[in-house]
Amino acid sequence: MDIARRTIGCWPGYSPSPIRELSDLASELNVGKIYFKDESVRFGLGSFKPLGGAFAVSRALSRHLTEEAGEVAPDLTSPDMKARVAGLTVTAATDGNHGRSVAWGAQMFGCRCVIFVCSSVTQQRKDAIAAYGAEIREVDGSFDDAVRLAGVTAKEQGWFVIPDTSDGETVTAPRDVTQGYMMMVDEALEQLKDEPPVTHIFLQAGVGGMASASAARFWQAYGDKRPVTTLVEPEQCACWYESLVAGKPVPVTGDIDSAMAGLSCGEVSLIAWPVLKTGADFMVTLNDGAVPVMMRYLAERGGDDRPVVAGETGISGLAGLVAAAQDDALRKQMGLGPDSRIFVVNSEGDTDPEAYKTIVGKSASEVLEQ
Repeated sequence: MDIARRTIGCWPGYSPSPIRELSDLASELNVGKIYFKDESVRFGLGSFKPLGGAFAVSRALSRHLTEEAGEVAPDLTSPDMKARVAGLTVTAATDGNHGRSVAWGAQMFGCRCVIFVCSSVTQQRKDAIAAYGAEIREVDGSFDDAVRLAGVTAKEQGWFVIPDTSDGETVTAPRDVTQGYMMMVDEALEQLKDEPPVTHIFLQAGVGGMASASAARFWQAYGDKRPVTTLVEPEQCACWYESLVAGKPVPVTGDIDSAMAGLSCGEVSLIAWPVLKTGADFMVTLNDGAVPVMMRYLAERGGDDRPVVAGETGISGLAGLVAAAQDDALRKQMGLGPDSRIFVVNSEGDTDPEAYKTIVGKSASEVLEQ
């Protein structure tokens, strides 16, 4: 965690992402506080992902230079480093934001980048990745298929693979990704240091990287007073729900595409599994119809800390909270009430601008100009 803090904190444009207090929604749901960590402004990439992918790129390159060139902790931002790593290649699979983060990191440090995208990735998301100089390779299959092909290709070509998930064999880079993600909660703990402790957290699941990192950092800080932890995922790709019920990782197959594109994953990360198999208290699964309602709600002009630009995946944790708070039985089980202080992450903004405008009826800039 210290390495991530020192490294990321020195990058150009770094600043902690803001926490927006959604007081109007908290009142409507009869809960105490809703703290919405807004990652839509992170490094201009529109998501929390640079904290993980780009950080893992920096660690892979640093290890290479240390092992191969005999250097100790090389400064990748120094002027001569781009020439030193220009012949190296990093690669990753993505359904959008992780690939953009890895490509951004590769461009910042000067190495080559190849990103494998699954068939559900929109052209705007592919263009956003390519804008950072990455080569795009399309995979006729799911995100999980793209992950496997990226790993196989990296071994064949001698590239550095930077996955945000783990099959149990590739562990170093996914651990680096997780370490980077923890910085998001580290910031939040500092931002909320004068507030009473958070009682509940609602976290987008996906492969589990962000959820495990966020939960673990809260648990480190709060000890035995750790917050109630709820995972949120789309119902058609609820690999965490199925795995937690089974007590072991269970893949979900078939049509797993969701409007929550960043959560369209059929297999849990084996790095995240040990953390969340006992640490996740509740699961909420959503149908895709829950997403547009909440996106439009935050985009509306209102008294609160709104408008907020939240994308399809970005809004899902908050949508999970709303669903749980409106279910009397679940609300009681979770202990949600007027004294609850809830932490949720807006994990992305309009990372697909066309989709965002179609759903909300306005572009992100139009929303923010209200």
